[in-house]
This record gives sequence, structure tokens and C-alpha cells, in this order.
Amino acid sequence: MDFSTSEILFAFLLTTLAGLSTGIGSAIAFFAKKTNETFLSIALGFSAGVMIYLSFIEIFPEALDSLEQTSMGAQTAYLVTTLAFFGGIALTAMIDRLVPNVANPHEIRDIEEMEETPDQEEQRKAKALMRMGVFTALAITLHNFPEGIATFLAALENPALGVSIAIAVAIHNIPEGIAVSVPIYYATGSRKKAFLYSFLSGLAEPVGALVAFFVLTAFMTPTLFGIVFASVGGIMVYLALDELLPTAEKYGAHHRVIYGLLAGMAVMAFSLLILPAWF
Repeated sequence: MDFSTSEILFAFLLTTLAGLSTGIGSAIAFFAKKTNETFLSIALGFSAGVMIYLSFIEIFPEALDSLEQTSMGAQTAYLVTTLAFFGGIALTAMIDRLVPNVANPHEIRDIEEMEETPDQEEQRKAKALMRMGVFTALAITLHNFPEGIATFLAALENPALGVSIAIAVAIHNIPEGIAVSVPIYYATGSRKKAFLYSFLSGLAEPVGALVAFFVLTAFMTPTLFGIVFASVGGIMVYLALDELLPTAEKYGAHHRVIYGLLAGMAVMAFSLLILPAWF
């Protein structure tokens, strides 16, 4: 595959901007007061809505379409897409098991916790938020890497498609930045640490672009592209259902979480409908 220097630089810049939009979400999070748990629950619900909508409406169909372009046939393509989707879920679940279990925020409490003092409760909540933020950063980093590969390769093959995917990725990276930085900021009180985790998770996308350029462009096929994309969708769905929504429910009223969830879906839907048409 032969590409001009300008095409390569454009694709890499597009991928980098999409990835670093997590920093925008982190900056937005800093406007919230530390004690505003309503903001925390709505922001996490919003992020979950974006991830779920994008996974099922945009990423899964795109992966399936890519695999259907091969000789495997429609039924086999659907099977492979589904297996890759649940493979992404399994991979993220494995990461969840490997992350130290410091007071998982959505596990049932032990009886002993009923005797904890107010200070002990605050410490436990801070540890739970810190774990949630770190795990979110790890999981987002994991799926940002293949997203970076997908955005970069799409931009090389079709700049218009690359721009559309980058816009979608950037929009959902903003609440992801919130999802990473807010729990860490609430747990530590450190804006610098919260921004750092958010920024580093976004860097995975340009790293994915570099890997795509140096390793994958020589043998990237519709099959590999479809598998990567479907796995990304599974990762995002697991993260939303297992981490973001349970934690949002813990720190806010149920209906506020649902409003945040629906708002995230609506923003993603309108952005995918309107913004790509400008390019």
C-alpha cells in the first residue's frame, strides 16, 4: 500500500486529535465541585450512553459490513463479528480480574461495613472511586488502541470516512475523559493526577496509528479490520455495563443516571447524523 506523506500525516493528525479529546472531558470535569455527586452520576451515565449507542449502532454494523466484503458469506461474517464482539468483552473482563480489587463500587457490602465510622466510609468511597477511575483508564486505553488503528487506516483509505469516524470517536472520548478524571479527582483531590490519567488514556490512539503504519498497513484486510472493530464494541459495552452504570447508580438517583444515559445516546445519535455530512 503506497500513500503520500501528506495522506499519512493527515491520518495521523486526525487520529491524534480524536484521541486527545479525552483531555477536553478532563478539563470540563474540573468545573465540577468536589462534593457534587450528582454531577458524577450524570457524567458517568452520559459516558455509558455514548459507549453503548456507538457500539451497537456504529461499530458493530461497520465491523459486520467489513467482514461481509470477504468471501466468508453473510452468515459466517455475522458469526465472526459476534465472536469478536464478545471476545472484546472477555478481554476487558480479564483486565477487570487483574486489576486489584480495592472495594469494587458495585459489589454487595460486607456486614462488617455497617460498623465503619464516617472517616472509614469516606476512605472506602475514595478507594472505590480511585479503582473505578484507574480501571476506566485501563479499559479506555485498551479500546483506544484499536480505535486508533481503525481511524488511521480508514483515513488512509477514505479521508471522508476517516473524518466521520474521528468525529464520532472524539465526541465519545470527551465523556470518556470525564469518566476517567472525575472519579480520580474525587478520590485524590488532585487535578494534575486526574488530567494525567485522562491524557495518557487518549495517547493510546496515536500509538495505535503508529502501529498501524509500521506493522499493519502491509497486510491489513477487511477481515482483520472487522475483527478489530467488533472487539472495540465489546470492550465499550462491558465498560459501560459493568463499571460506569453501577458506579453512577451508587452516587446518584436512579432517574438522573437514566437521564444521563439517554442524553449520551442522543448526543451520539445527532452527532453521527449531522456532523459527518459536513465533510
